[in-house]
Amino acid sequence: MKKAEIAIIGGTGFEKMFANTEKLHVGTPYGIPPPLFTGKIGEKNVVFLPRHGPEHSIPPHKVNYRANIYALHQLGVERIIAVNAVGAINKDFKPSDIVIPHDFVDFTKNRPATFYDEAPVIHIDVSQPYCPEIRETLIGCAEKLGLRLWNRAVLVCTEGPRFETPAEIEMFRRLGFDVVGMTGVPEVVLARELAMCYAVLCFVSNMAAGMQERLTPKEVYDISRRVQPKMEQILIETVKALAVERRGKCPCANALKDARLKQC
Repeated sequence: MKKAEIAIIGGTGFEKMFANTEKLHVGTPYGIPPPLFTGKIGEKNVVFLPRHGPEHSIPPHKVNYRANIYALHQLGVERIIAVNAVGAINKDFKPSDIVIPHDFVDFTKNRPATFYDEAPVIHIDVSQPYCPEIRETLIGCAEKLGLRLWNRAVLVCTEGPRFETPAEIEMFRRLGFDVVGMTGVPEVVLARELAMCYAVLCFVSNMAAGMQERLTPKEVYDISRRVQPKMEQILIETVKALAVERRGKCPCANALKDARLKQC
C-alpha cells in the first residue's frame, strides 16, 4: 500500500474531488470502505476518501465510519481534514458561510462509535475534540482567502437520514449549539482513538428546520456546488501549510497515553 501523510474525507458534493487520480481498494477488520483516491498536493501525498461513496450512495447513518478511519490508519495517515455540510442553528450563520467547529455534541443513536469494545478498557480524552494545529492552519488559510468564516462553533451530530424537526432545532439552539450535521460523529472520536489528528471544515448549506419553510437535498447540493471552489482552495492551502512532522502542539498523537483503565 502507498503511504500518505494527510487524508481528506469529503462529504456532499465532494465525491469527485480526486476522481481522476489513482484508486485504491483497502480491506479492514471492520469491512471495506469506499474506494480511496491517492494523489499529491504540493509535495505531500494525500488520500481522498468519499464518505458516502463515489456516487453518494451511502446514507449518513449507514456509513462504515470504523472501516473508513481504520483504512486511513493502515495507509499511515496521521492527519485528517473532514468536510461537512451543515445546517445553521445560530441565526447569525448564513448559507455558504465557512465554519470550523471547536467542539461537538453527539445525538446519534445506532452507530458503532469505538474501536475498543473489548478489553483493555480505553477511555479517550476529548477535552479538545479537534486537533488545534489543523484548526489553526484551516482558520489562517480561510482568513487569507477573505472568506466569511466562523472560527468557533459547536457542531451537533444527529442520526439522520431525515432532517431535524423545528422543535429539535429549537432545543439545540437553547442548548447553545451553532450548526447541525449528520456525519461528524463518530469520525472524530475514532480518529482520536487511533491517535490521528482530525479537524473539520464545514460549510453552511441551509438554515435548519423552522428557520426556513422547508428543506430539500437539492438545496444542500446546490450550495455545495457553489462553495466547492472555495472549500477546495482552503484544503489545498492547508495541506501545503501543514508541517510534514506533527509538532506535538495537540493532544492527538499521545491520545492513548494513560487512556487505559488499570486496576490499582
